[in-house]
Amino acid sequence: MNTNTLQNIQPLLDEYTGKNYVAGVNVLLYKDNKETGYWQSGYADIENKKKYERNTICRMYSMSKTITAAAAYKLIEQGQLDLGQDLAFYLPCFSNLMVCETPGRNGTPRRAGRPILIQDLSNMTSGYTYGAWSEQGTLCEHLTSDLINELNRDAAGPNKITTQEFAERISKIPVSFEPGTDYQYGYSADILGAVIEKVSGMNFGDFLHKNILDPLGMNDTDFYVPADKQTRFSNVYRCNMSTDGSNCATLEPFTSCNLGISHKMDRMPAFQSGGAGLCSTIDDYARFGLMLVNGGQLDGTRILNDATVHFMSNAELSAPVQQKFDQKMPHLSGYTYCNLLRIAKNPGECKALTTRGEYGWDGWLGPYIGIDPANSLVLVMTMQKCDAGTWDLTRRIKNVIYSAM
Repeated sequence: MNTNTLQNIQPLLDEYTGKNYVAGVNVLLYKDNKETGYWQSGYADIENKKKYERNTICRMYSMSKTITAAAAYKLIEQGQLDLGQDLAFYLPCFSNLMVCETPGRNGTPRRAGRPILIQDLSNMTSGYTYGAWSEQGTLCEHLTSDLINELNRDAAGPNKITTQEFAERISKIPVSFEPGTDYQYGYSADILGAVIEKVSGMNFGDFLHKNILDPLGMNDTDFYVPADKQTRFSNVYRCNMSTDGSNCATLEPFTSCNLGISHKMDRMPAFQSGGAGLCSTIDDYARFGLMLVNGGQLDGTRILNDATVHFMSNAELSAPVQQKFDQKMPHLSGYTYCNLLRIAKNPGECKALTTRGEYGWDGWLGPYIGIDPANSLVLVMTMQKCDAGTWDLTRRIKNVIYSAM
């Protein structure tokens, strides 16, 4: 790689932290299983001037999904889980599935035309959402918002709603469309976590530790941050926009629960969220990415078979559903979405430099992974900025890295 080009990364990070676009951020790059560069900037705790470090622990939010997908495929390899099987076969509470496509809270649900399949959970085609953005949302979206509010209250206090109870609660909510006919980002991965519990007979977190986290030495990855690691746990910040809305004037702490995830993460949650619940570090998550780019193994430890990883990262949505995805996720033009992964299919349509077959995901607070088998590349970024996802800093970092190859 062109190391002179990579020198553009540090000024970019410093620009974004200096302008209060993000409090703290780090970037880790591997090429051909060798660390090519590490960069960091800013603060994990602005108020106390604590720097954002390599060992800073972050809330990964939706980057939990990628690990959940790997866990599901572990069971698929063992013949215990079937992508084409009805969800209700594993979780009978979903047997009486209803659908309501009418906008607003007053729609009349009807019996769904077909059941949700396990594949619908992995492709976000189940019909379950992340709540209502307006009054025109479907009944599913409104009722899911109610459930999210309850989960947030429980996360901040009683901590009694388990992963299985979550599945029971959401199974009573009508989906927003006939399963398999549309794409909607939402709680599918969390339901898949409950399936993994039921199929394996293990607590979801225990299954992840036994089959993925511990074998890979991901010692800072879990559903909570123990007391002896809390000093490494980053704060979360959101932009307080200028009066004209043109830039982020200041950053303010964000301390609320979101999607049923405790902000403090100081105790093991009853609801172990397969879609949003994990915390990790940049090095831990890089080990997970290196395992995938190496066909399912790392340092002599095999997590998945090579054929399994190839299948996971080469799937694509059907043409009609892909059209829906393109409409709803325009920032991911050029990508498809399967197995809880974005997968680059048409790089020329993508909004940042990449290669066909690059895959990964991001999180609500900005953590990001890109895995590129063609170039034996693993890129991991972490930060804790509300509503970041794949944003302009992510794209600019990718442009620097891919132009350097």
